[in-house]
Amino acid sequence: MARILLIEDNADAREALRALLELDGYEVLAAADGAEGLDLARTKAPEVALVDIGLPGFDGYEVARRLKALPAPPAVMIALTGYSEPEDRRRAKDAGFAAHLVKPVDPDDLSRLLGRLGTRDPESRG
Repeated sequence: MARILLIEDNADAREALRALLELDGYEVLAAADGAEGLDLARTKAPEVALVDIGLPGFDGYEVARRLKALPAPPAVMIALTGYSEPEDRRRAKDAGFAAHLVKPVDPDDLSRLLGRLGTRDPESRG
């Protein structure tokens, strides 16, 4: 079972994504901010990190920089954001994100993306 770190400051969005991912068979580590997310990444070594760009404190780009600096194998990072302009997508790519999903995230798009990244559990709904 793939372990996914979800860093999202909006409690409703975080819980909805957590439920969706758990239905797909993933173990989900959820955090409300970058500091909490980085603590989980250090101790649990997730395979995937879904990171909101507009986080309080330090933003998702800073989270990405710090995740890449951890000694554990790096998680595949996916940006979650309300920003969808080409410049936003370029900035996410430059920060090391493998994908850029615009909120609200379509559950089927997320499932397909995780499948393409090779993280889908064979028992998932997608």
